[in-house]
Amino acid sequence: MAKIYDSIESSNLFWWYYSLNFNMFNLKEYMIFSFRLTYDINKSLIELSLSLEEDMNKKKNILVVNNKTRGIVESYVYKKKLSKPIIDEIDKVLARHYGFTEEELDFIINYDIKYRMGDELNE
Repeated sequence: MAKIYDSIESSNLFWWYYSLNFNMFNLKEYMIFSFRLTYDINKSLIELSLSLEEDMNKKKNILVVNNKTRGIVESYVYKKKLSKPIIDEIDKVLARHYGFTEEELDFIINYDIKYRMGDELNE
């Protein structure tokens, strides 16, 4: 079940839903679980979630910081925008599930794209 919600949380559709309904400062569990979903698309979302996780791990950066109290600290930096093709596939599965038209799917995939993609949009 966690993989399904991983893929939903990464989708453009969830971003649209979240930005319209919540404050966008604190993502809480109830916000994710209020996103209605039935179980007939589980397999597709699980496969896409695994692909997204693998792709993001390939593209992650390691940030090394020399902290005064803890010494050298390494953190992983993930940029979901680098995995946009997989996220768009998640949206296509969700669009079929909800019966969206091509126009509605296009709107969702491109919603807030210039803010979410930044400079990568121009590449």
